[in-house]
Amino acid sequence: MLRFEDELKDVLPRDLPNRDAVIAGCAYHLDLIVEANRIMNLTRIVSPREAAVKHVLDSVIPWRMFAGAGHVLDAGTGAGFPGIPLALVLPDIRFTLAESIQKKARFVSSAAAAIGLPNVTVAARRAEELTREIRFDIITARALAPLSRSLEWFGPALKRGAVALLYKGPDPAAEIAEAGTESTRIRIALRFDLPEGMGSRSIVEARKADR
Repeated sequence: MLRFEDELKDVLPRDLPNRDAVIAGCAYHLDLIVEANRIMNLTRIVSPREAAVKHVLDSVIPWRMFAGAGHVLDAGTGAGFPGIPLALVLPDIRFTLAESIQKKARFVSSAAAAIGLPNVTVAARRAEELTREIRFDIITARALAPLSRSLEWFGPALKRGAVALLYKGPDPAAEIAEAGTESTRIRIALRFDLPEGMGSRSIVEARKADR
């Protein structure tokens, strides 16, 4: 765990809110992932540097886009990204982490409890089911599905006022073109490069079109 802490101290922005708590909590989270990876396939990225950058830094760089939300849904959270790092950065925001694969949901639930995250709830259900029952301000996901499919799932929630902030690769233009509808406004809201050539990212924002 100390190796994860060292890497996180090195890569996380100095102005990140609650930075010390984020470093401690995310280092513990990554340590739990390494342990759980021995019996289940949570992630292929477990080297300290790569995990710090591709899992944690990647998750928290867009934190300002989530600030001020009341309730955020992390759809298909997997091992807990971006939900757990964002919940550590933004402790006053409620996060629901949805994961339909039961064993992964159990892991994330136990990890959130072990880290001590009172603002996190884990649901072992499909995210689109939850959006029919609960009002979310923001729906987010990393590498969940093509944009057209995501908007099929979350379109009804967008019509009720939710905003989708979806983590995508360096050039999501083709996905945006394919997913475009008259009722939904889609744009690239943020682009960023991960350090040391570890990739480029885009945050695609989708919301109800103004009439």
